[in-house]
Amino acid sequence: MNELFDLYQEIILDHNRRPRNYRAIAEPTCSADGYNPICGDEIRIFLKLDGEKIEDVSFQGQGCAISKASASLMTVKLKGKTLIEAEKELKRFQGMLAEGEDKEVDILDFGDLASLSGVRRFPARIKCATLAWHAVEAALQGKGQASTE
Repeated sequence: MNELFDLYQEIILDHNRRPRNYRAIAEPTCSADGYNPICGDEIRIFLKLDGEKIEDVSFQGQGCAISKASASLMTVKLKGKTLIEAEKELKRFQGMLAEGEDKEVDILDFGDLASLSGVRRFPARIKCATLAWHAVEAALQGKGQASTE
């Protein structure tokens, strides 16, 4: 189990140090700002849609390692997905974090996103991990803003 924990930690640290898709998209189809008032994490999500498909997704902002790593992992996961597939991924990810900490996460099913399952032991950190996901949801709904509250 310690080897798996170490692997998860390395994935989070890698995505924090070298976040994927950390940039603004010129002329995004939609965007939204996310804010976590508990810890001060701030994020802006940019989406470029091609009809019903996410052609590109990126983010910018500041926050803790969990928040930044989650946003990075999310962009990798959602790029190229249809809007229906993206909505399913959003619900699956939020569902994974809502399950009890003792529930095993299938690494084959969640891939690198499983590395964030450890935050279930720290309820306040779940908000850090879901901030970018809430912001994507807000952007797709045309809300422009999301909060973890």
